[in-house]
Parts: sequence; structure tokens; C-alpha cells
Amino acid sequence: MSLGLSATRAAAQSFPDQTITLVVPFAAGGSTDVVGRVVAQKMGDILGQQIVVENVAGAGGNLGADRVARAEPDGYTILMGTVATHALNPLILKQKPYDPEKDFAPVSLLVIVPNVLVINPKLPVNTVAELVELLKKEPEKYSYASSGNGTPLHLSGELFKAMTGVKMEHVPYKGAGPALNDLIGNQISIMFDNLPSSSPHIKAGTLKALGVTTAERAASFPDVPTIAETVPGYETYTWNALFAPAGTPPEVVAKLNDAANKALQDPAVVARMKDFSAKIVGSTPGELGKHVTAELAKWTPVVKNANIQMD
Repeated sequence: MSLGLSATRAAAQSFPDQTITLVVPFAAGGSTDVVGRVVAQKMGDILGQQIVVENVAGAGGNLGADRVARAEPDGYTILMGTVATHALNPLILKQKPYDPEKDFAPVSLLVIVPNVLVINPKLPVNTVAELVELLKKEPEKYSYASSGNGTPLHLSGELFKAMTGVKMEHVPYKGAGPALNDLIGNQISIMFDNLPSSSPHIKAGTLKALGVTTAERAASFPDVPTIAETVPGYETYTWNALFAPAGTPPEVVAKLNDAANKALQDPAVVARMKDFSAKIVGSTPGELGKHVTAELAKWTPVVKNANIQMD
């Protein structure tokens, strides 16, 4: 037993002495993938070992997250987790392949990416308050789009409905692209989207931004108010964080955490995240653990009230 512990301790002290795999549980090109690649490259420089990004997409992020949950707890397979993998999926899916708290060792919260409430410019409103008034005057006439059932953007819409008392039907699309096309084409009037994917359309004037979903205004769109300025307490966002498998030695987690937080302070990383409308956070492992617990508590009543369940 002591020999095993000694070997584990020695391995932790020499960490890393081989390539690290960062599993991104979504397809290449999305916001989680971009954040993962930028941070991984800098972390690799700091640690002196390459970090290879592997996209393991499917089941709303569950396939990639489950793979890391079952991986050897040595720090060489880590996860780019999100609000989907560690808060929404565990609440929505009937089959739960992993426990978001017990099966992972938190490393660091990385960034927060705002969502945004956007409309087709032909809709006769200019503010969140005017939209709420319109939806109450003509209940169930309007629908809102999202990138899919059970996504953070779907839940952003459901939270908005719950906090304002408005009624509108949810129309799930297979990704943000098709939804944006229909919104710009006026086949649907309202959408909750990630700010980065809506940004070019807002700047071009083909979409109108009514409010960002974070507690503070987005640095990239300082003139766009927060929804919370009209609906106090409203806050949703997409977040990215690093997780290792449960049982990863604390010394290894500490090295990964240190590298992640140093990477987030690098001027090139800071500039890239600003371009992407992502707010850099950084955290201790303990703070990330508390964040996951708080997110689960926040979304549980929203999922229950909306009666969202998926196989």
C-alpha cells in the first residue's frame, strides 16, 4: 500500500512528463472549442508539455464528459466542462451517465460567455420592457428560437418566461446557424443566442439586441443593456471550466490550476477572449466546486417548471 502511495506521489511530483489530452465535448469551431484551444496552447507552454485538444461531440456534451469521468485520474485526460455538462444535462437527461460533482475534480473556472436576447428588427419593440408588454398584450402569438432542446439558450428563454410571466412557444433548432437564418429572414421573431455568434449580425443591423443575459454589460457591446436592468435578478451565461477525473492527486490539480490561471493572464489570451466577448474569471478548485453546486441549485426549479426531460 505504501509503495503504491509512494508511486502515486512520485508521479504527481513529476507531472507532467507526457502529452495531456483536453477533451472538448462539442464539435470544432464552437465557443467551447475556441476557448479550449486558446487556453490549452498557453497552458502547454507553461507546463512544458503539449496539450492536445480532442473533440468528442455528442449527446449535448455528455459523451466527452463521461469519457473524462471514467479516465485514469492522473491529470493526463482533462475536460473543458460547461453549464451544459455540469448543470443542465444532469438535470434534464433521464439517463445520467455521471455525477457532475462526485465524478470530477474541479480545476478552474475559466471564462463566462454572455448570451443575448435578439429580435428581428421588424418586431415593433426597442427594449426588454417593450417586448414584455407586447408578449403580455398578445400572449402565445410569438415564439422564440434556440439552438436546441435543453441547451443553455433554451433554458435562458424559460427563465425569462418564468421571471416575467410572459407566454411564448419555444422552437428548437439543430444549432444556432439555422435559427439565426430564420430569425434574420423573419420566419421567427425572437431568439436567445450566444453573443459571439450573434455579434456580426447585431453589428450589421440585421438583428437587434435587446439585452445581454449576464449581470454586467458586455465589454464588446457596452450600449446593450442587461436584461436584469429590466428584470431584476435575471442572469444566465455560458461558462467554460477545467475538470479532471475524481481522484486526481491534489498536487496535479494544483499544477493544472496554476497553469490555467497564468494562461488567463497572458496578453494574447486576454485579447483573444475580448474579441470573443468572453469575460475572464479564473478560480481555485474549491471556488469552481461551489460554482457547480450553485448552478445546479439555480437551474433545478427552471427545469422542473418547464417540465424538460430528455432521453
